[in-house]
Amino acid sequence: MGLFKDYVSQTRKPKGFLGKMMVNGMNGGHARMADWGMSHLNTITPEEIVEIGCGGGRNAGALLKKYPFSHVTAIDYSDVSVSKASAYNADAIKSGRCEVRQEDVSALTLPEGKFDLATAFETIYFWPGLKECFSQVAKILKPGGVFMIVNESDGTDETSLKFEKIIDGMKCYTIVEIEEALKAAGFSRVKSDHYKRKPWITVIARK
Repeated sequence: MGLFKDYVSQTRKPKGFLGKMMVNGMNGGHARMADWGMSHLNTITPEEIVEIGCGGGRNAGALLKKYPFSHVTAIDYSDVSVSKASAYNADAIKSGRCEVRQEDVSALTLPEGKFDLATAFETIYFWPGLKECFSQVAKILKPGGVFMIVNESDGTDETSLKFEKIIDGMKCYTIVEIEEALKAAGFSRVKSDHYKRKPWITVIARK
């Protein structure tokens, strides 16, 4: 149990050898869910995108493909994730379309009012206070900017709740809890979707 707990705990902040193993698995393991989430972004054409908690960088790359005229800033507070995401998106970084940097969502230093779209895939489970962190996201979005959250857990599924007990600092949220925190942080026009056959959820809000 000890090694298993050490490994799955790397989902919070990957570091060291186990962290590298975890990040390598993130890109493929969550791809279908991430693509389902991105399918909800069919009415916007963002120029500046921030991908928060970018992990291995796969979703930043998918956003670059979905929006070929956009610029993506991918951030994570794990140096292992920053390194992996930088390698994954090396060509886009070289061409000036992508930047990967180390940031903490609870204290963002990104320019205020810069981004049209912020995304967060499989990451808010570990954010230290939803309202406070959502307020940080709102700060860097333009007026009318979109914030999309995509989670593999709807906050009630048995598997995720088991991991919640194993991984320190993990909290699985329901759609209602996420929506309430978004509104408390100043977001409006919040809408959500629940995948039919899995506990996947997508929540989208506008500033």
